[in-house]
Amino acid sequence: MFDVAVVGGGVVGCAVARRFTLQGARVVLLEKGADILSGASKGNSAILHTGFDAPPGSLELACMQAGYTEYLEIRDRLRLPLLESGAIVCAWSEEELAKLPGILAQAHGNGVAAARMVTPGEILAREPNLSARVLGGVLVPGEHLIDPWSAPLAYVLQALANGAEVRRNTEVTGGAFAGGAWRLETSAGPVACGTVINCAGLFGNTLEALLTGAADFTIKPRKGQFVVFDKAAARLLRSIILPVPTERTKGIVVTPTVFGNVLVGPTAEEQDSRTDAGTDEATLRMLAEKGAEILPGLAGMGITAIYAGIRPATERKEYRVRQAPGYIALGGIRSTGLTAALGLAQHAWGLYAGAQQPVANLIWPQVPVLAEHGARDWQSPGYGEVICHCEMVTSREIEAALRGPLPAGDYGGLKRRTRAGMGRCQGFYCNARLAELSAGCFAAPLAVGGAHD
Repeated sequence: MFDVAVVGGGVVGCAVARRFTLQGARVVLLEKGADILSGASKGNSAILHTGFDAPPGSLELACMQAGYTEYLEIRDRLRLPLLESGAIVCAWSEEELAKLPGILAQAHGNGVAAARMVTPGEILAREPNLSARVLGGVLVPGEHLIDPWSAPLAYVLQALANGAEVRRNTEVTGGAFAGGAWRLETSAGPVACGTVINCAGLFGNTLEALLTGAADFTIKPRKGQFVVFDKAAARLLRSIILPVPTERTKGIVVTPTVFGNVLVGPTAEEQDSRTDAGTDEATLRMLAEKGAEILPGLAGMGITAIYAGIRPATERKEYRVRQAPGYIALGGIRSTGLTAALGLAQHAWGLYAGAQQPVANLIWPQVPVLAEHGARDWQSPGYGEVICHCEMVTSREIEAALRGPLPAGDYGGLKRRTRAGMGRCQGFYCNARLAELSAGCFAAPLAVGGAHD
Protein backbone atom coordinates (compact mmCIF):
# COMPACT_ATOMS: atom_id res chain seq x y z
CA MET A 1 0.00 0.00 0.00
CA PHE A 2 1.61 3.24 -1.16
CA ASP A 3 0.71 6.64 0.22
CA VAL A 4 0.99 8.15 -3.25
CA ALA A 5 1.09 6.92 -6.83
CA VAL A 6 2.52 9.51 -9.19
CA VAL A 7 1.37 8.79 -12.74
CA GLY A 8 3.73 10.07 -15.42
CA GLY A 9 7.53 10.08 -15.48
CA GLY A 10 8.10 13.46 -17.09
CA VAL A 11 9.92 16.28 -15.35
CA VAL A 12 6.88 17.18 -13.22
CA GLY A 13 6.27 13.57 -12.17
CA CYS A 14 9.93 13.08 -11.28
CA ALA A 15 9.95 16.27 -9.21
CA VAL A 16 6.72 15.31 -7.43
CA ALA A 17 8.01 11.81 -6.66
CA ARG A 18 11.13 13.37 -5.16
CA ARG A 19 9.32 15.94 -3.03
CA PHE A 20 6.81 13.46 -1.58
CA THR A 21 9.52 10.88 -0.90
CA LEU A 22 11.72 13.39 0.91
CA GLN A 23 8.72 14.44 2.98
CA GLY A 24 8.36 10.84 4.16
CA ALA A 25 5.56 9.50 1.97
CA ARG A 26 5.77 6.01 0.48
CA VAL A 27 5.77 6.74 -3.24
CA VAL A 28 5.54 4.77 -6.46
CA LEU A 29 6.12 6.46 -9.82
CA LEU A 30 4.23 4.83 -12.70
CA GLU A 31 5.43 5.48 -16.26
CA LYS A 32 3.94 3.75 -19.27
CA GLY A 33 7.06 4.25 -21.40
CA ALA A 34 10.24 2.23 -21.29
CA ASP A 35 12.03 5.12 -19.63
CA ILE A 36 11.37 8.41 -17.91
CA LEU A 37 10.97 11.50 -20.14
CA SER A 38 9.39 9.45 -22.90
CA GLY A 39 6.67 12.08 -23.53
CA ALA A 40 6.52 15.88 -23.65
CA SER A 41 9.50 16.43 -21.32
CA LYS A 42 12.08 15.09 -23.75
CA GLY A 43 11.80 18.12 -26.09
CA ASN A 44 12.21 21.68 -24.79
CA SER A 45 14.49 24.71 -24.91
CA ALA A 46 16.27 24.00 -21.58
CA ILE A 47 15.89 27.49 -20.10
CA LEU A 48 15.68 28.10 -16.35
CA HIS A 49 13.15 30.94 -16.27
CA THR A 50 12.86 33.76 -13.74
CA GLY A 51 9.15 34.16 -14.43
CA PHE A 52 9.62 37.73 -15.62
CA ASP A 53 6.93 37.34 -18.29
CA ALA A 54 4.57 34.94 -16.48
CA PRO A 55 0.98 36.04 -15.77
CA PRO A 56 1.10 38.25 -12.65
CA GLY A 57 -0.27 36.60 -9.54
CA SER A 58 -0.62 33.23 -11.26
CA LEU A 59 0.14 29.78 -9.93
CA GLU A 60 2.51 29.42 -12.87
CA LEU A 61 4.55 32.40 -11.68
CA ALA A 62 4.64 31.15 -8.08
CA CYS A 63 5.74 27.66 -9.12
CA MET A 64 8.34 28.94 -11.58
CA GLN A 65 9.95 31.17 -8.99
CA ALA A 66 9.83 28.49 -6.28
CA GLY A 67 11.29 25.98 -8.74
CA TYR A 68 14.00 28.42 -9.84
CA THR A 69 15.03 29.03 -6.24
CA GLU A 70 15.07 25.34 -5.31
CA TYR A 71 17.07 24.40 -8.41
CA LEU A 72 19.78 26.87 -7.40
CA GLU A 73 19.72 25.52 -3.82
CA ILE A 74 20.12 21.84 -4.74
CA ARG A 75 22.07 21.84 -7.99
CA ASP A 76 25.55 21.52 -6.48
CA ARG A 77 24.58 18.54 -4.31
CA LEU A 78 23.02 16.75 -7.30
CA ARG A 79 25.79 17.97 -9.66
CA LEU A 80 23.37 19.73 -12.00
CA PRO A 81 24.78 22.25 -14.48
CA LEU A 82 23.96 25.94 -14.77
CA LEU A 83 25.19 28.16 -17.59
CA GLU A 84 24.74 31.77 -16.51
CA SER A 85 23.80 33.33 -19.82
CA GLY A 86 21.18 35.97 -19.15
CA ALA A 87 18.50 36.75 -21.73
CA ILE A 88 17.57 39.70 -23.91
CA VAL A 89 14.04 40.26 -25.17
CA CYS A 90 14.83 41.87 -28.53
CA ALA A 91 12.59 44.16 -30.56
CA TRP A 92 12.95 43.97 -34.34
CA SER A 93 10.17 46.37 -35.33
CA GLU A 94 8.69 49.62 -34.06
CA GLU A 95 5.59 47.72 -32.95
CA GLU A 96 7.70 45.35 -30.85
CA LEU A 97 9.77 48.25 -29.51
CA ALA A 98 6.60 49.89 -28.20
CA LYS A 99 5.83 46.75 -26.17
CA LEU A 100 9.13 46.69 -24.28
CA PRO A 101 8.13 49.11 -21.49
CA GLY A 102 5.15 46.88 -20.72
CA ILE A 103 7.39 43.80 -20.62
CA LEU A 104 9.77 45.58 -18.25
CA ALA A 105 6.91 46.71 -16.02
CA GLN A 106 5.59 43.15 -15.86
CA ALA A 107 9.06 41.83 -14.98
CA HIS A 108 9.38 44.32 -12.14
CA GLY A 109 5.84 43.54 -10.99
CA ASN A 110 6.78 39.86 -10.92
CA GLY A 111 9.71 40.59 -8.63
CA VAL A 112 12.46 40.37 -11.26
CA ALA A 113 14.04 43.66 -10.24
CA ALA A 114 17.28 43.16 -12.17
CA ALA A 115 15.52 43.39 -15.55
CA ARG A 116 16.27 46.64 -17.38
CA MET A 117 15.93 48.33 -20.74
CA VAL A 118 18.97 48.17 -23.02
CA THR A 119 19.79 50.19 -26.12
CA PRO A 120 20.86 48.73 -29.47
CA GLY A 121 24.41 49.77 -28.66
CA GLU A 122 24.37 47.95 -25.34
CA ILE A 123 22.90 44.84 -26.95
CA LEU A 124 25.52 44.76 -29.70
CA ALA A 125 28.34 45.39 -27.22
CA ARG A 126 27.15 42.31 -25.34
CA GLU A 127 26.33 40.30 -28.48
CA PRO A 128 28.44 41.68 -31.35
CA ASN A 129 27.34 38.93 -33.75
CA LEU A 130 23.66 39.82 -33.44
CA SER A 131 21.96 41.53 -36.36
CA ALA A 132 22.41 45.31 -36.33
CA ARG A 133 18.68 45.60 -37.08
CA VAL A 134 17.88 45.24 -33.39
CA LEU A 135 16.02 48.31 -32.10
CA GLY A 136 16.21 47.75 -28.36
CA GLY A 137 15.56 45.19 -25.71
CA VAL A 138 14.94 44.16 -22.12
CA LEU A 139 17.87 42.46 -20.40
CA VAL A 140 16.94 39.78 -17.86
CA PRO A 141 20.22 38.74 -16.21
CA GLY A 142 18.74 35.86 -14.20
CA GLU A 143 17.56 33.74 -17.14
CA HIS A 144 19.94 30.78 -17.43
CA LEU A 145 20.48 27.49 -19.24
CA ILE A 146 20.39 23.99 -17.77
CA ASP A 147 20.46 20.37 -18.89
CA PRO A 148 16.80 19.42 -19.50
CA TRP A 149 17.38 15.69 -19.02
CA SER A 150 19.85 15.49 -16.13
CA ALA A 151 17.57 17.53 -13.85
CA PRO A 152 14.57 15.15 -13.86
CA LEU A 153 16.93 12.17 -13.78
CA ALA A 154 18.51 13.60 -10.62
CA TYR A 155 15.08 14.16 -9.06
CA VAL A 156 13.96 10.59 -9.61
CA LEU A 157 17.33 9.12 -8.59
CA GLN A 158 17.09 10.98 -5.29
CA ALA A 159 13.55 9.68 -4.82
CA LEU A 160 14.79 6.14 -5.46
CA ALA A 161 17.77 6.50 -3.15
CA ASN A 162 15.47 7.64 -0.35
CA GLY A 163 12.86 4.91 -0.64
CA ALA A 164 10.59 5.48 -3.65
CA GLU A 165 9.80 2.87 -6.30
CA VAL A 166 9.77 3.47 -10.05
CA ARG A 167 7.80 1.18 -12.34
CA ARG A 168 8.32 1.68 -16.03
CA ASN A 169 6.37 -0.04 -18.81
CA THR A 170 3.40 0.39 -16.47
CA GLU A 171 0.33 2.03 -18.00
CA VAL A 172 -2.65 2.86 -15.80
CA THR A 173 -5.69 1.26 -17.44
CA GLY A 174 -8.35 1.87 -14.78
CA GLY A 175 -9.00 2.38 -11.12
CA ALA A 176 -11.54 2.69 -8.33
CA PHE A 177 -11.50 4.83 -5.18
CA ALA A 178 -13.29 3.43 -2.14
CA GLY A 179 -12.77 3.57 1.59
CA GLY A 180 -10.15 6.28 1.24
CA ALA A 181 -7.89 4.24 -1.05
CA TRP A 182 -7.33 3.58 -4.73
CA ARG A 183 -6.97 0.28 -6.47
CA LEU A 184 -5.32 1.10 -9.78
CA GLU A 185 -5.30 -1.36 -12.63
CA THR A 186 -2.15 -1.22 -14.70
CA SER A 187 -0.56 -3.13 -17.55
CA ALA A 188 1.84 -4.61 -14.99
CA GLY A 189 -0.70 -5.51 -12.31
CA PRO A 190 -2.72 -3.73 -9.59
CA VAL A 191 -1.38 -0.90 -7.43
CA ALA A 192 -2.93 0.23 -4.14
CA CYS A 193 -2.45 3.79 -2.90
CA GLY A 194 -4.10 6.51 -0.87
CA THR A 195 -3.67 9.35 -3.36
CA VAL A 196 -3.12 9.53 -7.11
CA ILE A 197 -1.18 12.49 -8.48
CA ASN A 198 -1.86 12.96 -12.18
CA CYS A 199 1.33 14.11 -13.92
CA ALA A 200 0.45 12.39 -17.19
CA GLY A 201 1.17 15.41 -19.39
CA LEU A 202 -0.22 14.92 -22.87
CA PHE A 203 -2.54 12.22 -21.55
CA GLY A 204 -3.53 14.05 -18.36
CA ASN A 205 -7.16 14.57 -19.34
CA THR A 206 -7.44 10.97 -20.55
CA LEU A 207 -6.19 9.69 -17.20
CA GLU A 208 -8.50 12.01 -15.29
CA ALA A 209 -11.54 10.84 -17.25
CA LEU A 210 -10.47 7.22 -16.76
CA LEU A 211 -10.21 7.57 -12.98
CA THR A 212 -12.89 10.12 -12.11
CA GLY A 213 -15.42 9.71 -14.93
CA ALA A 214 -14.87 13.15 -16.47
CA ALA A 215 -11.96 15.49 -17.22
CA ASP A 216 -11.84 19.07 -16.01
CA PHE A 217 -9.57 20.09 -18.88
CA THR A 218 -8.88 19.20 -22.50
CA ILE A 219 -5.40 18.64 -23.88
CA LYS A 220 -4.77 20.49 -27.13
CA PRO A 221 -1.36 19.25 -28.30
CA ARG A 222 0.98 21.97 -29.53
CA LYS A 223 4.08 20.88 -31.44
CA GLY A 224 7.30 22.85 -31.41
CA GLN A 225 10.06 22.11 -33.92
CA PHE A 226 13.70 22.97 -33.22
CA VAL A 227 16.94 23.23 -35.18
CA VAL A 228 20.28 22.56 -33.45
CA PHE A 229 23.33 24.18 -35.04
CA ASP A 230 26.84 22.74 -34.86
CA LYS A 231 29.19 23.47 -31.98
CA ALA A 232 31.08 25.97 -34.12
CA ALA A 233 28.07 28.25 -33.73
CA ALA A 234 28.57 28.49 -29.96
CA ARG A 235 31.20 31.20 -30.37
CA LEU A 236 28.58 33.48 -31.94
CA LEU A 237 26.33 33.87 -28.92
CA ARG A 238 26.38 33.85 -25.13
CA SER A 239 22.92 35.20 -24.24
CA ILE A 240 19.44 33.79 -24.75
CA ILE A 241 17.74 35.90 -27.43
CA LEU A 242 14.02 36.02 -26.78
CA PRO A 243 11.32 37.46 -29.04
CA VAL A 244 8.58 39.84 -27.98
CA PRO A 245 5.84 37.30 -27.16
CA THR A 246 2.35 37.21 -28.58
CA GLU A 247 -0.87 36.25 -26.81
CA ARG A 248 -0.55 32.69 -28.13
CA THR A 249 3.14 31.87 -27.92
CA LYS A 250 6.45 33.00 -26.50
CA GLY A 251 7.80 32.82 -30.06
CA ILE A 252 11.05 31.60 -31.57
CA VAL A 253 14.15 31.70 -29.37
CA VAL A 254 17.80 31.70 -30.42
CA THR A 255 19.88 30.37 -27.57
CA PRO A 256 23.13 28.64 -26.68
CA THR A 257 22.84 25.26 -24.97
CA VAL A 258 24.84 23.74 -22.13
CA PHE A 259 26.03 21.16 -24.67
CA GLY A 260 27.88 23.75 -26.77
CA ASN A 261 25.37 24.18 -29.61
CA VAL A 262 22.99 26.93 -30.69
CA LEU A 263 19.28 26.14 -30.67
CA VAL A 264 16.57 27.86 -32.72
CA GLY A 265 12.86 27.24 -32.00
CA PRO A 266 10.23 26.31 -31.15
CA THR A 267 7.33 26.71 -33.50
CA ALA A 268 3.78 26.53 -32.10
CA GLU A 269 1.68 24.16 -34.22
CA GLU A 270 -1.72 23.00 -33.08
CA GLN A 271 -2.41 19.34 -33.90
CA ASP A 272 -4.68 16.51 -32.86
CA SER A 273 -1.99 13.87 -32.35
CA ARG A 274 -0.39 13.54 -28.91
CA THR A 275 2.44 11.41 -30.27
CA ASP A 276 3.38 12.79 -33.70
CA ALA A 277 6.65 14.62 -33.07
CA GLY A 278 7.62 14.59 -36.73
CA THR A 279 9.48 17.43 -38.40
CA ASP A 280 9.07 18.86 -41.89
CA GLU A 281 11.61 20.40 -44.21
CA ALA A 282 9.77 23.66 -44.88
CA THR A 283 9.43 24.49 -41.18
CA LEU A 284 13.02 23.59 -40.43
CA ARG A 285 14.22 25.74 -43.33
CA MET A 286 12.13 28.61 -41.94
CA LEU A 287 13.72 28.17 -38.50
CA ALA A 288 17.22 28.14 -39.96
CA GLU A 289 16.47 31.29 -41.95
CA LYS A 290 14.91 32.99 -38.93
CA GLY A 291 17.97 32.13 -36.88
CA ALA A 292 20.26 33.61 -39.53
CA GLU A 293 18.20 36.81 -39.62
CA ILE A 294 18.79 37.26 -35.90
CA LEU A 295 22.34 35.87 -35.82
CA PRO A 296 23.80 36.31 -39.34
CA GLY A 297 26.75 34.05 -38.60
CA LEU A 298 24.38 31.08 -38.64
CA ALA A 299 23.95 31.43 -42.41
CA GLY A 300 25.61 28.41 -43.97
CA MET A 301 26.44 26.94 -40.56
CA GLY A 302 26.04 23.16 -40.33
CA ILE A 303 23.05 21.71 -38.53
CA THR A 304 23.66 18.95 -36.00
CA ALA A 305 20.11 17.86 -35.31
CA ILE A 306 16.43 18.58 -35.74
CA TYR A 307 13.69 17.55 -33.35
CA ALA A 308 10.20 18.40 -32.16
CA GLY A 309 8.50 18.43 -28.79
CA ILE A 310 4.77 18.37 -28.06
CA ARG A 311 3.49 20.64 -25.30
CA PRO A 312 0.37 19.66 -23.32
CA ALA A 313 -1.51 22.92 -23.83
CA THR A 314 -5.17 23.11 -22.86
CA GLU A 315 -8.17 25.27 -23.78
CA ARG A 316 -6.98 27.82 -21.22
CA LYS A 317 -3.57 29.42 -20.82
CA GLU A 318 -3.05 28.75 -17.12
CA TYR A 319 -1.89 25.59 -15.37
CA ARG A 320 -4.79 23.21 -14.71
CA VAL A 321 -4.32 22.13 -11.11
CA ARG A 322 -7.16 20.71 -9.06
CA GLN A 323 -7.77 18.48 -6.06
CA ALA A 324 -10.46 15.95 -5.21
CA PRO A 325 -10.60 13.26 -2.50
CA GLY A 326 -7.55 11.06 -3.02
CA TYR A 327 -6.63 12.84 -6.25
CA ILE A 328 -4.46 15.76 -7.39
CA ALA A 329 -4.12 16.81 -11.05
CA LEU A 330 -1.16 18.82 -12.33
CA GLY A 331 -2.33 19.45 -15.90
CA GLY A 332 -1.64 21.85 -18.74
CA ILE A 333 2.03 22.28 -17.77
CA ARG A 334 3.54 23.70 -20.93
CA SER A 335 6.96 25.07 -21.84
CA THR A 336 7.65 26.45 -18.35
CA GLY A 337 7.37 23.01 -16.76
CA LEU A 338 11.12 22.40 -16.63
CA THR A 339 11.54 25.44 -14.37
CA ALA A 340 8.25 25.06 -12.49
CA ALA A 341 8.50 21.33 -11.75
CA LEU A 342 10.14 21.67 -8.33
CA GLY A 343 7.69 24.45 -7.42
CA LEU A 344 4.73 22.39 -8.61
CA ALA A 345 5.96 19.55 -6.43
CA GLN A 346 6.02 21.89 -3.42
CA HIS A 347 2.50 23.08 -4.29
CA ALA A 348 1.22 19.52 -4.62
CA TRP A 349 2.67 18.63 -1.22
CA GLY A 350 0.83 21.61 0.26
CA LEU A 351 -2.43 20.37 -1.24
CA TYR A 352 -1.77 16.86 0.06
CA ALA A 353 -1.13 18.04 3.63
CA GLY A 354 0.39 14.72 4.60
CA ALA A 355 1.49 13.91 8.15
CA GLN A 356 4.62 11.91 7.33
CA GLN A 357 7.99 12.64 8.89
CA PRO A 358 10.58 14.04 6.47
CA VAL A 359 13.43 11.67 5.66
CA ALA A 360 16.42 12.15 7.94
CA ASN A 361 19.97 11.95 6.56
CA LEU A 362 18.98 12.46 2.95
CA ILE A 363 20.96 10.70 0.26
CA TRP A 364 22.11 13.00 -2.54
CA PRO A 365 23.06 11.05 -5.68
CA GLN A 366 24.93 12.88 -8.42
CA VAL A 367 24.28 12.72 -12.13
CA PRO A 368 26.99 12.60 -14.82
CA VAL A 369 28.35 15.91 -16.09
CA LEU A 370 27.23 16.38 -19.70
CA ALA A 371 27.55 20.15 -19.96
CA GLU A 372 30.29 21.39 -22.24
CA HIS A 373 31.55 23.88 -19.64
CA GLY A 374 31.83 21.20 -16.93
CA ALA A 375 34.48 18.58 -16.15
CA ARG A 376 33.56 15.75 -18.53
CA ASP A 377 34.29 12.07 -17.90
CA TRP A 378 36.78 11.78 -20.78
CA GLN A 379 38.99 14.28 -18.95
CA SER A 380 39.50 11.84 -16.05
CA PRO A 381 41.81 8.78 -16.20
CA GLY A 382 40.39 5.30 -16.60
CA TYR A 383 37.43 6.18 -18.80
CA GLY A 384 38.03 3.18 -21.08
CA GLU A 385 37.38 4.28 -24.64
CA VAL A 386 35.59 7.17 -26.31
CA ILE A 387 32.47 5.67 -27.87
CA CYS A 388 30.83 8.78 -29.31
CA HIS A 389 33.50 11.13 -30.65
CA CYS A 390 31.05 13.88 -31.60
CA GLU A 391 29.98 14.33 -27.98
CA MET A 392 33.03 12.73 -26.31
CA VAL A 393 31.04 10.04 -24.50
CA THR A 394 33.08 7.32 -22.82
CA SER A 395 32.49 3.61 -22.35
CA ARG A 396 32.54 4.23 -18.59
CA GLU A 397 29.57 6.60 -19.00
CA ILE A 398 27.69 4.13 -21.21
CA GLU A 399 28.21 1.28 -18.77
CA ALA A 400 27.09 3.41 -15.82
CA ALA A 401 23.92 4.47 -17.65
CA LEU A 402 23.07 0.86 -18.49
CA ARG A 403 23.69 -0.53 -15.01
CA GLY A 404 22.87 2.23 -12.55
CA PRO A 405 20.00 2.35 -10.04
CA LEU A 406 17.64 3.40 -12.86
CA PRO A 407 19.21 1.90 -16.00
CA ALA A 408 18.30 3.41 -19.36
CA GLY A 409 15.18 1.62 -20.56
CA ASP A 410 15.67 2.25 -24.27
CA TYR A 411 18.00 3.95 -26.72
CA GLY A 412 16.35 7.33 -26.16
CA GLY A 413 16.97 7.01 -22.44
CA LEU A 414 20.61 6.09 -23.06
CA LYS A 415 21.05 9.15 -25.28
CA ARG A 416 19.52 11.47 -22.69
CA ARG A 417 21.75 10.07 -19.94
CA THR A 418 24.99 10.27 -21.93
CA ARG A 419 24.47 12.30 -25.17
CA ALA A 420 25.78 9.33 -27.18
CA GLY A 421 24.48 9.56 -30.75
CA MET A 422 23.36 13.19 -30.38
CA GLY A 423 26.30 14.80 -32.13
CA ARG A 424 27.06 15.81 -35.69
CA CYS A 425 26.93 12.31 -37.17
CA GLN A 426 23.74 11.41 -35.23
CA GLY A 427 25.08 8.00 -34.29
CA PHE A 428 26.43 7.00 -37.70
CA TYR A 429 29.85 6.08 -36.31
CA CYS A 430 29.02 5.00 -32.74
CA ASN A 431 25.77 3.12 -33.40
CA ALA A 432 27.39 -0.30 -33.88
CA ARG A 433 29.48 -0.01 -30.72
CA LEU A 434 26.46 1.18 -28.74
CA ALA A 435 24.53 -1.85 -29.99
CA GLU A 436 27.28 -4.13 -28.67
CA LEU A 437 27.46 -2.43 -25.28
CA SER A 438 23.68 -2.36 -24.80
CA ALA A 439 23.03 -5.91 -25.99
CA GLY A 440 20.45 -7.55 -23.75
CA CYS A 441 19.57 -4.28 -21.98
CA PHE A 442 16.56 -3.11 -23.99
CA ALA A 443 13.30 -4.81 -24.88
CA ALA A 444 13.76 -3.32 -28.34
CA PRO A 445 17.45 -3.87 -29.12
CA LEU A 446 19.42 -1.13 -30.82
CA ALA A 447 19.62 -2.10 -34.49
CA VAL A 448 22.81 -1.09 -36.25
CA GLY A 449 22.00 1.56 -38.82
CA GLY A 450 18.36 1.78 -37.72
CA ALA A 451 16.28 4.87 -36.99
CA HIS A 452 15.66 5.59 -33.31
CA ASP A 453 14.03 8.26 -31.16
